[in-house]
Amino acid sequence: MGTPGRGGIDARPANPHTPTQTPVSRPYQVLARKWRPQRFDDVVGQIGVTQTLRNAIQRGRIAQSFIFSGARGVGKTTTARILARALNCEHGPTADPCGTCDACVEIAEGRDIDVIELDAATHTGVDNVREVIIEGLGIAPARDRYKIFIIDEVHMLSNSSFNALLKSVEEPPPHVVFMMATTELHKIPETIRSRSQEFELRTIGARSVADQLARIAEAEQIQADPDALLLLARSGEGSMRDALSAFDQVIAFAGERITSADVASVLGLIGRDVLMDMAEIVADGRASDVFEAVGRLVESGQDLKLVVRELTGLVRDLMIVSIDPTRLEDPELATDAERLQALAARFSREDLLRAFDVLARAEQDVRYAAQPRYHLEMALLRWIHLGNLMPIAEVLEALGSGRPLPGGGVARPAAPPRPATPTAPATSAGSALRRLTEASASRTVAPPPAVAAAPAPTPTPAAAPAPPRAVAPPPPSPPPSVAAPSVAAPPAPVVAAVAPVVPLGPGDEITQLVEALRKSNRTFFGTALARATFVIEGTKLVLTVGGNFEQTRCEGRRSWIEETAQQVLGRKLLLEIRVVAQATEGQVDPVETDKARLKEQALKSEAVQAMLDVFAAEIRDAEEIQ
Repeated sequence: MGTPGRGGIDARPANPHTPTQTPVSRPYQVLARKWRPQRFDDVVGQIGVTQTLRNAIQRGRIAQSFIFSGARGVGKTTTARILARALNCEHGPTADPCGTCDACVEIAEGRDIDVIELDAATHTGVDNVREVIIEGLGIAPARDRYKIFIIDEVHMLSNSSFNALLKSVEEPPPHVVFMMATTELHKIPETIRSRSQEFELRTIGARSVADQLARIAEAEQIQADPDALLLLARSGEGSMRDALSAFDQVIAFAGERITSADVASVLGLIGRDVLMDMAEIVADGRASDVFEAVGRLVESGQDLKLVVRELTGLVRDLMIVSIDPTRLEDPELATDAERLQALAARFSREDLLRAFDVLARAEQDVRYAAQPRYHLEMALLRWIHLGNLMPIAEVLEALGSGRPLPGGGVARPAAPPRPATPTAPATSAGSALRRLTEASASRTVAPPPAVAAAPAPTPTPAAAPAPPRAVAPPPPSPPPSVAAPSVAAPPAPVVAAVAPVVPLGPGDEITQLVEALRKSNRTFFGTALARATFVIEGTKLVLTVGGNFEQTRCEGRRSWIEETAQQVLGRKLLLEIRVVAQATEGQVDPVETDKARLKEQALKSEAVQAMLDVFAAEIRDAEEIQ
């Protein structure tokens, strides 16, 4: 131990290696924390929530529990802190806290002992809830008016923690207020939600975020172009905190002068002018320029998934302008209103709807593709091709008038109707479908024009000629075996051709029934009814199938077949299912018998049935592989 010097002070020399104490400078505070709202009026884009809370405080209607939900960075925890300041301010409870009293200052800095913030993502267990919240409920506040518990990310609590918290939330002491914030409201139990007042904070509009960024830039003495601020606001996707974090990053890169090119370079965003250039390439139909434009994006390091997303947003803006041109005055569209209006006039609404679908699918393809560039190029080429499509109304009009189609083809008139052929009462499903197709084609054709002058058949020489009438149907033609004499007859009067209404015969009824069954269930029809035969016998519908397997399947659908027949034919028919008669023993073909056996075995296979359920197909033959 050294000898003390004069005045009792240790005279040992100072350690030359002892560092000298220098004043610690305050660390830089990011813009998201520096410009955090301190009053309800400072919260951007949440007027519905803030006005409700202000009115509740002024009228003394303060709930015991609040839940603030919404996307990230929209002000959930900030609103809870402002509400805590409003309740515990020395001049309160007041909707406008002073911000200078001890309670306001300490709550803003997060060190008030009566306002306890709990991060539920870290303290998820029931023991943490009991220790921090439940055990301290009965203790009165040390200084403030209320003891407030702010639970952030409350959806991360375990089920046992929610159960332990339930009774406290339902009947807390009069000096306790719960405030919970979450991004996933659906994960909070209904028992907690029903005992709290819920406030859903919306995402903030891009123009509101841009205006707030402009005010902050002016206060920070940063010169920022309006286009750059709007691009920053769009990058935040409705989150004020995300936009401020991006603003901090751009300031570190560009300094005190920020342009849209700086924002695009730092954040990897794409400028609005580049998107419109690509839309103009599509409008001009310059397919060869697509590859060059996408190549420039790839060389500049752009995220092609983000490019497709921004193109989708541009198509949406073009649709808005096309439907309602007055929306050009909206702040989000006003920055490039003239070019947007000129571009919207070059696309029809149908083209924009189809383009939106193409780009929406392309976003999924680009996200998971090994070569996203290829998918973006093909999507833009599809968009160009959409301009060559013709609306269906114009196509039908061209077919009716016979004028040329855009592709160079000519609309041809419909073929004349074919003469009707008699049908047998018993009709197979395949032939019935073919007859229905031909009958539909013949019915859609317009009736032939009226005959100008048709020679009337001449009666036999023994009969006296009858005087002509003004309007009368022509007499029946003579039988083929009787030769009409070649005597010149006076021209018959003009008769208008009127097609009589012919009732449906048994064959037509079966044809319509088969078509209805096929449309109702294509898979069942292809596997069980494709080769069946239908016959109407009085009040019975006889269905003849080829084997026991088809019979079993049809028995399971008996009620469906009978109901379909009643809907189509208008009367009730009882279904009778028959199996086609087997050949006699002397006429049995062993090859055909073996094929039938193999086919029946194949139809009983679960794998084959699974394929038939997916594809509306029919098994025509089965062969055994050696």
